[in-house]
Amino acid sequence: MENETEVKLVRFGQRKIVPRACVADSKKHVRSFLCEALQELGFTTCECAHPAEATGVINADIPDLLLLGFAGEGMLAVRVLQRLADERFGGHVLLFGPRHSHALLALANLGAQLGLPMLPVLATPFGEVELQASLADFVPLPAPPRPPVDAAEVLHNGWLELWYQPKINTRSLSVGGAEGLVRIRHPHWGMVSPSYFKPDDRDPHYAALSEFLINQAVADWHCFVSEFGPIELAINLPLSFLTSDGALATIERLLPRHPTFPGLIVEIDGTELLRDFKLARDAAHWLKFHKIGLSVDGLGAEWPSLLGQEEWPFFELKVDRKFIDGCAGDGLKRAACRRILKLSEGRTRTVAEGAETRADFLTVRELGFAMAQGCYFGKPMERRKFARQIAHARFPRG
Repeated sequence: MENETEVKLVRFGQRKIVPRACVADSKKHVRSFLCEALQELGFTTCECAHPAEATGVINADIPDLLLLGFAGEGMLAVRVLQRLADERFGGHVLLFGPRHSHALLALANLGAQLGLPMLPVLATPFGEVELQASLADFVPLPAPPRPPVDAAEVLHNGWLELWYQPKINTRSLSVGGAEGLVRIRHPHWGMVSPSYFKPDDRDPHYAALSEFLINQAVADWHCFVSEFGPIELAINLPLSFLTSDGALATIERLLPRHPTFPGLIVEIDGTELLRDFKLARDAAHWLKFHKIGLSVDGLGAEWPSLLGQEEWPFFELKVDRKFIDGCAGDGLKRAACRRILKLSEGRTRTVAEGAETRADFLTVRELGFAMAQGCYFGKPMERRKFARQIAHARFPRG
């Protein structure tokens, strides 16, 4: 039986699409946590509130993994396993429940006897780390879709989402804002990187994508205000959209009229700034009057070409991660950061992008960056998870 399971795992790992998982548990917060965690691991998910519904959902969606919660309903869980065996369920089953539960172990043994591919029992309470470890040998690394996903198809089917990565004030260590990063939730490929679907800024669909980003950021901002108060949000848009006919009218129509709205930050790529500094500078000037601050994202080795520019109307300067990642142990990177900081001194806010370790964060803080962004503080996460984390940070339970 063990060898048969290993063969199934290898075959599964060679699939060209992401795995599907079904979460069956009576507690809504447990289902929400598991679905979000599984989605971050690359699964597409479905759920059911009662174990008895599991087989019906499975027949409709045919998942590769069933996570079955056990809360003392022994005979009900037995019937679910028997039904899965009768219907020759080809996926894997992961039981989770109280640690040291003899009934839970008996269920796991029954599943194995029935010929179901059973993963090791996951004892509660557990977190994302334990869940990921439990599935480490099970989760495949899917190849990205080829050819890239068509932007028109993405927009038409509503697959776009906006995920948020926190930006940390280096002095107060509080969350000073967040960058909204576009993601696509493909029905077969799961979460897809923007590099595989983001159209060229000359693509006719880019205007619709830009409008979606503004719309979604504003809608999310309203949710954040109600949950934990106003927060500064940034999104990425091409300079070509910002300077196109009708863009300003679109922006004015979509931005909120809420009295606490601090304005929107729009990040443009550093290469666009270098390509046409005058156009970017003029755009930054007039966008200020409409509560939009222009941020220069990913400024890298090209920074010396900006030294002669006396006018600097940009709200923010984000230093490329190649200068930040590992800067604690690299004198050349630190020297480059000091020169860029001198360029921006007294003119614009600076953000260290790509702070992945504590040592790098302490270094950029000592160098004088106003804000830091990177996986040391949190990976990009979907809106609900971001809201929960920020709300918990601002209003910790006593």
